[in-house]
Amino acid sequence: MNGNNYYDVTKWNVGNPYEDIGEVINSMIADLKSRQTDSNVKEGGKPGGVIYIPPGDYHLRTQVVIDVSYLKIMGSGHGFVSSSIRYNLPESEWANLHEMWPGGSRILVEISAGAENAESAGAAFYVERDGNPRISSVEFENFCIDGLHFVDDGFGKADPENTYMNGKTGIYIASAQDSFKINGMGFVYLEHGVTIYHADALSIHDNFIAECGNCIELRGWGQASKITDNLMGAGYKGYSIYAQNFGGLLIASNNVFPRGKSSVHFENVARSIVTGNRFHSFYPGMLELEGNCSENTISSNHFLRDNEPWAPMLENDNGLDDLYGLLCISGNNNSVIANHISESINKGFIKPAGAKPVIIRVVSGKGNFISNNHIVAMTEAEGEETEASDSCFSAQVDALTTTDRLVEIDITAVLVEAEAVRNTVLDSGSEKQVVIDRISNAFRATPVPGDFC
Repeated sequence: MNGNNYYDVTKWNVGNPYEDIGEVINSMIADLKSRQTDSNVKEGGKPGGVIYIPPGDYHLRTQVVIDVSYLKIMGSGHGFVSSSIRYNLPESEWANLHEMWPGGSRILVEISAGAENAESAGAAFYVERDGNPRISSVEFENFCIDGLHFVDDGFGKADPENTYMNGKTGIYIASAQDSFKINGMGFVYLEHGVTIYHADALSIHDNFIAECGNCIELRGWGQASKITDNLMGAGYKGYSIYAQNFGGLLIASNNVFPRGKSSVHFENVARSIVTGNRFHSFYPGMLELEGNCSENTISSNHFLRDNEPWAPMLENDNGLDDLYGLLCISGNNNSVIANHISESINKGFIKPAGAKPVIIRVVSGKGNFISNNHIVAMTEAEGEETEASDSCFSAQVDALTTTDRLVEIDITAVLVEAEAVRNTVLDSGSEKQVVIDRISNAFRATPVPGDFC
């Protein structure tokens, strides 16, 4: 039997969930707060509640505002389907599609921030509460937040649906919080999927966050959180994973696909771990440690950088050239150990033309430890170049699986800039592939067959 702290959006006496689910959920939260007023009744008193969203299409025209702990909002299906593929098909082919739009328990976001409003104004779900204790144990589970359309960004793009901009955010958490969970969700066509300030003991797990301008942004400061087992990929202007002033962040077992301007971007992050992930990008700057990033471990990941194979997106990139580095390290005492890094790129895509791409670049700092990274750098043999395809899925699969037409290219495996001293580089590139001041840093080359003293 369902108790009075369980709500179904289709069985509530305020509003119409199909026309404005925001109004309905806000009414439910108000009801919950009106009944749970005493914080100490027999060592309890405010257990929170569950709001259930059955499968269906629910327009959201009023922002949901959450200021109560122990609230779980859940559905029955993340409902993701690619909107980008649909929008880049001729409309004459839409009638033949089995599905046109995302499904499951789907929320259609009809609000946006607009240039004159705060960024949070375009959030479907907005969480904020001041005072003690921090708002705690809010959960979002197993439904879809769909931003519907991107808009013209003013840069003359032929199709506004490819701009990754619309002023919309899926979940925006503005105040310090504890033990939030975002599990099994689907986010699509939002400028910002998840934006969270001041996170503590946060779990973002097993979500599908794709075709969003930015996927996960941990801003302000935070600690002791995890981003695990997600499938995600941002747009060429944004971050797949961004963290700022964070300590104790675990990023593990994620599959991060193109076309974000970076897969992971840390700014002043310390004592955190990036391990066991698969990262795929079309641009340099896949992983960046910016500012005072210290004592982080980047280990046992697979990095792949290759060409954009899909015709509608060929004109886009993140603005960085190949001298920037695939992995760009600033800070002290970071470890980059036992990663596999593949650079598989058509020579015509290398910028500046004729340059040797840089794979790992240590920009500044001391005590960084770069060891036992396996770097494979290849290009297609002349006359074997693969043409861009109109089919997104087949183009990407073909690009990922084609290895028999490849030949080696010259690279700089590790570049340690002059500002970086007392760093150690071991077995991550041959004598010819590593640029380093051997007086200020320590270096041991990867042995090359046929080279011996």
